[in-house]
Amino acid sequence: MEEYQVMIQSREWLVGWGTLSLINAGLAQGKNRSGLFWWIISLLFGPLATLIIVLLSKAPERA
Repeated sequence: MEEYQVMIQSREWLVGWGTLSLINAGLAQGKNRSGLFWWIISLLFGPLATLIIVLLSKAPERA
């Protein structure tokens, strides 16, 4: 039974981490930055990537 609870907690953690990475990709695109790049960075660094994105200024518009 305890093994089952650990499995569920792991799944919840992965769903949360994945959701955060998608949110970060959206935040990055809102600041004219690469959503794909920040999605990958967010998968690796999670909340730290969120902090970095929030602190970054908006990039200039691309032509």
